[in-house]
Amino acid sequence: MAERVLVAKLGLDGHDRGAKVVARALRDGGMEVVYTGLHRTPEQVVAAAVQEDVDVIGVSLLSGAHMTLVPRLIELLKEQGAEDIAVVVGGVIPEEDVPELKKVGAADVFDQYASPDEIVTRMRAIARRRPS
Repeated sequence: MAERVLVAKLGLDGHDRGAKVVARALRDGGMEVVYTGLHRTPEQVVAAAVQEDVDVIGVSLLSGAHMTLVPRLIELLKEQGAEDIAVVVGGVIPEEDVPELKKVGAADVFDQYASPDEIVTRMRAIARRRPS
C-alpha cells in the first residue's frame, strides 16, 4: 500500500510553487498525495488529514508563521486522537527554529535546499513509522 501524504499551505502564505514541486516529487516517488491548496487553517488541515487517513502531513511555510501554526496543528491532531499522523515542515525555516519545531512534535524539518529525492526518501521513512 502506498504511503499517503497531505501537502498543506497554512496561513496567509500565498506562494505554493514549492509545495506543488514537492507534491509532484512525492507522487512520482510512488506516494498518494492530497494537496489542500492555499490559505488553510490548522483546523482545515487536520480535518482533511483525518478524513483522508494520511500517514504524514507536509506543511510548506514561507511566511515566518511556523512557530505559531505548526504547534497548533500538532495540538489539534492530539485533540482529534490522530497524533499518529506525522507532521513534517518545509520551506523557509530558520535553522535556530528547527530544534523547537522538533520539540513540539514535528517529525522532520526540510530547508529550502532539500532535493526532491531527499524529500521522498525521508518522507517515505517517516510514513512507514505510522502504526497500521
